[in-house]
Amino acid sequence: MSLVQRVSLLEGVDNVDIQDTGSVLSEPVRRNISYDVLPPPSVALEHKEATPAYKVSTSKRVAQVFVTLLACWFASGIVFGFAALKPVMINEGVYRNLCMDESLSEEGEVCREQDLRLNLFFMVGSITANISALPVGTILDRYGSRVCGAIGCAALAAGALLMSLSFSGRVDGYIIANFFLALGGTFMFVPSFRIANAFPKHTGTIVALVTGAFDASAAVYLFYRLAYEQDPGTFSPARFFLVYLAVPGLLLVALFTIMPAHDYQTTQQLEINIEEAEDCTHDVHDSDDDIDNNSEVWEIRIERAKNRREKLRKIDQVFGDRSEREQRKELEEERQETSRVWGVLHGLPAYQQVKTPWFILILLMTVLQMLRMNYFIATVRSQYVFMLHSEAQAQSINTFFDIALPVGGVAFTPVIGLLLDYLSVPATLAAIVVLTTATGMLNSIPTAWTGYLTVVLFVLLRPYYYSAMSDYATKVFGFATFGRVYGTIICFSGLVNFSQYGLDYLTHGPFRGNPIPINIFLAAAGLVVGIALVTFVLLAERRWREEKPTGDDQQQTLMPVDEV
Repeated sequence: MSLVQRVSLLEGVDNVDIQDTGSVLSEPVRRNISYDVLPPPSVALEHKEATPAYKVSTSKRVAQVFVTLLACWFASGIVFGFAALKPVMINEGVYRNLCMDESLSEEGEVCREQDLRLNLFFMVGSITANISALPVGTILDRYGSRVCGAIGCAALAAGALLMSLSFSGRVDGYIIANFFLALGGTFMFVPSFRIANAFPKHTGTIVALVTGAFDASAAVYLFYRLAYEQDPGTFSPARFFLVYLAVPGLLLVALFTIMPAHDYQTTQQLEINIEEAEDCTHDVHDSDDDIDNNSEVWEIRIERAKNRREKLRKIDQVFGDRSEREQRKELEEERQETSRVWGVLHGLPAYQQVKTPWFILILLMTVLQMLRMNYFIATVRSQYVFMLHSEAQAQSINTFFDIALPVGGVAFTPVIGLLLDYLSVPATLAAIVVLTTATGMLNSIPTAWTGYLTVVLFVLLRPYYYSAMSDYATKVFGFATFGRVYGTIICFSGLVNFSQYGLDYLTHGPFRGNPIPINIFLAAAGLVVGIALVTFVLLAERRWREEKPTGDDQQQTLMPVDEV
């Protein structure tokens, strides 16, 4: 069974069907892997078009993985580096025309209207990144990675050009530009996981690298801001985004030169190849009856057998021999048992699954956490300006956050895999509730040390939550409905994130810039929903295990689940 859905990211994972990672992807998922929204094409049709990894040289496949990682690093999630770009936008006077207060100081301050519009700029990007995963996945399933990559390059180029023109004062296209940058990032990121099929024995490692590259992409704006602070004239935003046009340009060239024309064959397709290569009856053709010379017939059949065995040898090199595959399968079965909930709703249609508390509670939890995370990203600097009454300290925390966000996601990724492999789902959810509550409490205490600790917990919690949520969806709902169920969670949560504008309004309006009431409310709401989710899962899992068939009956019940 696949480990990609839960982003366990361990080397040597087998049976990872990256062909089905096209349909839905959370924000970091960016690290959250996705599956088919629509029924996939038949295996036979996919088999004809897909590229067999064993027919492509190792060096070329390595180059393709490298290009994919670069694409994710420079393009997939740059909109989530907004905290680093926001000071530049403020310094450049973006939306300063909205300020009515004549006494507004020139350095480091922002009026309410300006801050609201800047946060809307980020909100549009973050929501686009989440919601667009569904249509991007559908396009990926139907047309493949190359088409998605081309659309992604076009969207990135449009976004960068609009940003450059906006900063130069020619148009006011910041928000639509960020929309295109987020959309282009999703078109680059969602198909990236399919490149893991280039090395079927190391899919876990490649997925980890892709996920880490997405996290690292948030640092693009950080590196630019550091250069900007050294020389704002030379490194103006208009010039930066004009230079950034080289990224989609180079990626487009690589797409049609280095990258495969068709995605690599999936695990399922390779297994079909193995079955064919192991079947000696393929050495005998009906056309052999038309050959009168028996010696010639045997020579032809010997040559067919030789080619068949050579094909099997090449597949074993990239996919692992029978013993390796069996070992990995046994390891995955142990991990499924550790989860405690594997298969609880497998086999049910999606419309029934979404009516259960299993779905409703994780949906509510995700809505709250996504809202809280994006609110923090957009307001981290202004929050600590108010709480610490110090522009310098707030800027220091903001800078620490800019660095910790990409670094923390990359560094914590392997640990996430281990946690998801060796903790049960109830234990994983309980750990998330503790982390989210602790982060919310610390974020409500107006001291510098709690600010830094909040950042540390936040950058660890963010990738952990998104990975655990996709892991939960895989284990509870199953692969057959993953795309629809998981996509519904992400899209609905993204839509609810429009309410972040309301939170910004409350902060700047009735609360007079004080973020603490919002932080306390979100932390308390997350705690209540989290306790309800953990309690339900514990009780429901126990009841399900008591009622679950055992022995051969259980095997008969569970075996067809992922064959739906």
